[in-house]
Amino acid sequence: MRNFKIDILILLLFITTSSCKKSGSEGADNKVAPTDLQLSANISSDGSGSVAFKATATNAVTYDYEFGNGVVQTGTNGTVTYQYNQSGTYKVGVTAISNSGLTLKKTADIQITVQAGSGNSLAWSDEFNADGAPDATKWGYDIGTGDNGWGNAESQYYTNRSQNVNIEGGILKIKAQKENYSGSTYTSARMLSKGKFDFKYGRVEVRAKMPAGVGTWPAIWMLGSNIDAVGWPACGEIDIAEHLGRDLNKIYATLHYPGRFGGSANGATRTIANATTEFHIYGLEWSASVIKMTVDGQTVHTVNNSSSIPFNQNFFFILNVAMGGNFGGTLDPAITSAIMEVDYIRVYK
Repeated sequence: MRNFKIDILILLLFITTSSCKKSGSEGADNKVAPTDLQLSANISSDGSGSVAFKATATNAVTYDYEFGNGVVQTGTNGTVTYQYNQSGTYKVGVTAISNSGLTLKKTADIQITVQAGSGNSLAWSDEFNADGAPDATKWGYDIGTGDNGWGNAESQYYTNRSQNVNIEGGILKIKAQKENYSGSTYTSARMLSKGKFDFKYGRVEVRAKMPAGVGTWPAIWMLGSNIDAVGWPACGEIDIAEHLGRDLNKIYATLHYPGRFGGSANGATRTIANATTEFHIYGLEWSASVIKMTVDGQTVHTVNNSSSIPFNQNFFFILNVAMGGNFGGTLDPAITSAIMEVDYIRVYK
């Protein structure tokens, strides 16, 4: 006689097993990670620090943004607008997340450079957009070795030749070259806005990339416009940024004035990443009460301004690449060229 109870038990077991397998396989099929993650950024040109980001990915339902300054934000459609409150270069990453919680992490990192906090108006700038020689209405040159009082025992002879200073692809290039020239072993350029543009108080931004090589000494700095009348250091000196090839990635920010000049100058340093391979924004915030030098929006050095120091008058700009000397130090003889690149210089009032 056939045992119907056994048949029923076998049938129930088969149904249960089939259901479990089907359910399990469907669950596995639903766990799909996002793919094809793309990220773009549209940076506002009005100096507000506003950046519109757009991320897209297949199978994504939410996106986690990391804005490069410690701030994290989650959105559902991948489009967010974020406002930075400090100028700087930021590495922004996005994480795409599917409905099963699977993530595609950090495959869309981009680096952006933001100009922020410029509620003031642009008073003067050079964007270096026209290839060839720098604008003669904005820049002149110191020529020679500086033996007449403005040198520091360096190895270069400053010229205004295109071999040493030129604009290429919208970038100013100040190039030191190893060559015998008028008794010097290197040539370079030292350009200045003296007699063409000077100002008192405001905010300065210079987007630049420093040269590499032991003994290189690039500088972005300012001198008091009354230097011919009172001399140095009575005129005052503001070194927005200096970099030494022997001390890679350390940015020097310094003030020189009577009682605090040369080896006893009033300065500080900040170490950054990739000073010689990436552009950074070197800044100055200058008022009657404070002088602050920054890099990528981070403070390098701050000094309280007052009537007792000579920083309440007009100053002009200097951009140069020195080789060796009292501060640059011993030169690596293997260096044949060294270039400081400048994207722009801007003054806001």
